[in-house]
Amino acid sequence: MEGRSELAARIPMLSKSRFVTGCQCHKLLWWTVHEPDATELQPDKVLQDLFDQGRQVGELARTRFPGGVLIEAPHFARPERVAQTRAALESGVPAVFEATFIADDTYVAIDVLEKRGKGHHLIEVKSSSSQKDEHIPDVAVQAYIAAACGVEINSAEVMHLNKEFRHPDDGELFAHSDVTEAVAAFVPGVPDELARQQEMLAGPLPDVPIGLHCFEPRDCPFMKRCWPDSPDHIGHLCGVGPKRTAAYLDRGIRSIGDLPPTEHLTFQQRRQLKAMAEHRLIVEPTLKRQLEPFASAERLGFLDFETIMRAVPVWPGMAPWQQAPAQFSYHQRQPDGSYTHAEYLAEGPKDARPPLVEAMIKATSKADRVVMYTSFEKTRIREMQRAVPQLAGELAALEAKLLDLHPVMRNCVYHPGFNGSYSLKEILTPLVPELTYDDLVIVDGRVASVEIARLLFVAGKIPRHEHDRVRKALLDYCERDTWAMVKLLEKLEELATGNG
Repeated sequence: MEGRSELAARIPMLSKSRFVTGCQCHKLLWWTVHEPDATELQPDKVLQDLFDQGRQVGELARTRFPGGVLIEAPHFARPERVAQTRAALESGVPAVFEATFIADDTYVAIDVLEKRGKGHHLIEVKSSSSQKDEHIPDVAVQAYIAAACGVEINSAEVMHLNKEFRHPDDGELFAHSDVTEAVAAFVPGVPDELARQQEMLAGPLPDVPIGLHCFEPRDCPFMKRCWPDSPDHIGHLCGVGPKRTAAYLDRGIRSIGDLPPTEHLTFQQRRQLKAMAEHRLIVEPTLKRQLEPFASAERLGFLDFETIMRAVPVWPGMAPWQQAPAQFSYHQRQPDGSYTHAEYLAEGPKDARPPLVEAMIKATSKADRVVMYTSFEKTRIREMQRAVPQLAGELAALEAKLLDLHPVMRNCVYHPGFNGSYSLKEILTPLVPELTYDDLVIVDGRVASVEIARLLFVAGKIPRHEHDRVRKALLDYCERDTWAMVKLLEKLEELATGNG
């Protein structure tokens, strides 16, 4: 049998992040280790922004431990980091940040290692607003490796953002969830799982069937390598979700066509199966009636927001990760059939909501009804009634005008090209093929959110030409969203009269 030292020589060292990855899926870990430059692993703007915000949260967490010492050697200089950690612990400092240990061919850097009596308290800092099950293996492997290096760990916690905190100083930014018992229960299994991961990494790509682990605790970046790219895959069943998809796979149902005739399905799912079987668009006879509120409006508006969402809130009254509008686009259909357009995009770090609300109220004041797609805009308008109380009455009046086009779509229309989704971008191409997002620089709301935040909070570090380019891209994207609603409603009106 191959010795442990021989095995270790053949594989890269594990880390706490790799261990957690392996707990989700050995195949995912194999690709992560052996193909570190894979396209799927390169952080896009959204993921990089999450990393940056996580780093900000970690730095703020350290301020809660006066006298703590940061291990500052580069992460690739592991022996130096281990030596600095040992020196810091021996000096008796109250806390060590990024305390580094190596054992069992595994490297960990503990966010905060706090001295408590004769032992230590292990603190894992997370930028989430709650403690999650996935945090337990993360903390457990750190506790195991530290203990293997002779450090006594008596307790552990996850220090995360406090969802009750409100900017700037209403409450404490951090909350503390004790995980000592859960970690103690998990630790005995750590050495065996480490050995399994190391043995797996020394061999060929493991065969791991697809299932719920592809989605939990987070979506696998290599999903497309494992999941069939087929419109009739069971994962494209309307409204199925990850858990029910996994349950279908466990039953051997891999395609929508495999569903037994006796399967309990929703109305939308049965309509989807019919549309796929007959290769055609299905329009319910109720469509005309459901469009009546839209048709009766002489002046009909179309509203879309783009928002920022920061781990550490930036504007008065905001909670961690709360979405706050910083941009809107608004088209309005006039009695003569023409359209006007208004828009707003915040400038600078000041609270964007008061000027945005003023501009939005002015733009929508003459509208009889205002169209949105899903309840996202309604929720944001309700939140802004609290954030901009001096205009709460006007915002309430705007809320009363809102009409949601999303349930009309779900209730009345299905095209095989929807692939089980009713997102605006998925339904637009099959129904309005002449209108796309292909000519735009920004085509995703998450990217828009990151770019808005970049313009607002780091504008001084962005060259003027880049600032102007991004600003135009954001305006173009938001305007396209509202124009997409305009053209979608026009198409639905044609279908309702039998002319589509």
